[in-house]
Amino acid sequence: MATQSVSTGKSVLRYEVIGSRRFSNYWWATVVTIGGIGFFLAGLSSYLGANLLPFGDSVSLVFIPQGIAIGFYGVAALLLATYLWLVIAWDVGAGFNEFDKEAGMVKVFRWGFPGKNRRIDISCRVADVQSVRIVLREGFNPKRAVYLKIKGRGDIPLTRVGQPLPLAELENQGAAIASFLGVPIEGL
Repeated sequence: MATQSVSTGKSVLRYEVIGSRRFSNYWWATVVTIGGIGFFLAGLSSYLGANLLPFGDSVSLVFIPQGIAIGFYGVAALLLATYLWLVIAWDVGAGFNEFDKEAGMVKVFRWGFPGKNRRIDISCRVADVQSVRIVLREGFNPKRAVYLKIKGRGDIPLTRVGQPLPLAELENQGAAIASFLGVPIEGL
């Protein structure tokens, strides 16, 4: 839940959720692409006997087994880079959480991977919301998330996937949503 925009009538609370178009994803996609191209060209240079890289001497590599191994790593890195760039282009995980008191509806929307389920659109009535649940788990694999507990359904996650939110921001957003909907907070 990155940015918050509240309408002037104070009847709609909306949080935009950042998807995969984050600086860290652009950084890693770029690094993997450059590395993959370098490894692939080094392997290809050892096969062709011509130096395709502006630095180093990859012609001196013996094609079997060094050139094949380096070429394989280059192809694997380029496939991973293609996946990362596609996820960024599709903006997987982006969307919004909208709480509308006037209409009496809660809407959670996210973009997924292409296919028949690309649009993830969950709606429920405000009256069905039992509580806002905050999950805090520290340690090697920390988890900080806000969930909506809905009658007759499982918990619906409201936070983005990736780097955990700062504790103060998580508590403030959970409290703001609970206050806006008039439901209790669980997990603090």
